[in-house]
Amino acid sequence: MNDRKTTNILLLILVVPLVFYLLKTLSFIFIPLVSSMFIALLFLPLMRWFKKKRVPKILSITIVILIIATFFKLSGELIQLSSREILATDNAFFEKAKIKLTTLLNSVEVFFGVDFLQGEDTLGSLIQKDTIIKNFAPTVSFITDTVSMTLVTIFFVVLFLAGSIDMQKVLNSTILKQHFSSVKTFMKIEKELITFIKVKFFLSLFTGIGIGIACWGFGVSFPIFWGLFAFMINFLQMIGSVITVVLLAVFAFVEIEAASMLFLFVLTTTGVQTLFGGVLEPIFMGKSFSINVITILIMLMLWGYVWGIPGLIMSIPITVFLKILFDQSESTKVISELISGKSRSLA
Repeated sequence: MNDRKTTNILLLILVVPLVFYLLKTLSFIFIPLVSSMFIALLFLPLMRWFKKKRVPKILSITIVILIIATFFKLSGELIQLSSREILATDNAFFEKAKIKLTTLLNSVEVFFGVDFLQGEDTLGSLIQKDTIIKNFAPTVSFITDTVSMTLVTIFFVVLFLAGSIDMQKVLNSTILKQHFSSVKTFMKIEKELITFIKVKFFLSLFTGIGIGIACWGFGVSFPIFWGLFAFMINFLQMIGSVITVVLLAVFAFVEIEAASMLFLFVLTTTGVQTLFGGVLEPIFMGKSFSINVITILIMLMLWGYVWGIPGLIMSIPITVFLKILFDQSESTKVISELISGKSRSLA
C-alpha cells in the first residue's frame, strides 16, 4: 500500500509539470477554449430561457453572437476614442512631462546614489509624441494575434452553446463518476462563476467610470483612456488596482502643480479602488469566493507565466473552478481548504 502511494506521488510530480508544459505550448488552443467556456457559462441561462420559449437553437446562438459582437464593437469604439484623445495632444504636454519626470528621477538618483537614466536624453527620447506613435507599430502583430484568438474563442463559444462540447458530460466521464454528482457540481460551478464574472465586470466598470470622472474633475488629461485602462486592468486581482493608482499618481505629478491637489487626487483614486475592490467586492462575492491571498499571488504568477496576460485575467476564475471541484471529494477537500485559507479543526 505504501509502495502504491509513493508511486502515485512520484507520478503526480512527473505529470503536473508535463501538463503545464502542454498548456503553455498549446496556449493558442487552450486560451480560447478556457475563455470560451467562461463566456458560454454566462449565456447558458439565456439559452435555457430561449429553449423554454421554444426558440430555434440557431436563432438563439445568433442572438448570443450578436450580443458578443455588440460588446466588442462598443469596446473598439472606446479604444479608438481614447486613442484619438492621446494623438490629439500637442508636444507641449510631452515636453512638460519630460522636464518634470526627469527632475523627479534626478532627485531619486541623488537620494539613492544610483544613475537610473544613464543620461537625461534616455528619458527624453521615450517621452516624445512621435516616439509614442512609432511604438504603436509593433502592436499591429499583437492586435492581429488578438483578433485571431477572438475568432477562435467565438468558434468555441458556438460549440459550447450548441451542445457540441458538453462540460457536464466531460465532468461526468472524467472527474465525477456519478451522474447526480456531476449535475450538482456543474450547476454549482455555473452559478458561482457567473456570479464572480458579473460582479467583477460591473465593479470594474464602475471603477473605470469613477477613475475617469476623477481625472476629468481634477483636470488630468486623457480621462477616457484612464477610465478604460482602470476598467481593463482591474480584472487582474489585487495588482490591477495598485498599478492604476501608481501610474495615475506619476501621470498626475506632471499636470497638477499644487502638492495639496496632487495628494487629494491620489487620495480620490485610491478611495475609488478601495471602495469597489476592497469594500464592495468582498460583500458581493460572499464567503464562497474566499481565496487565500497567497493562493491568489501564486495563481497570478503561475497562469501569468503559462498564458501571459490572458492567464492573469483568467487565473482567479480558474482557481474558483478548481476549488469547487476539489471540494467535491474528501480526499481533495484539504486542497480546497488550503486555497480558501481555512484549516481543519483537530478533533
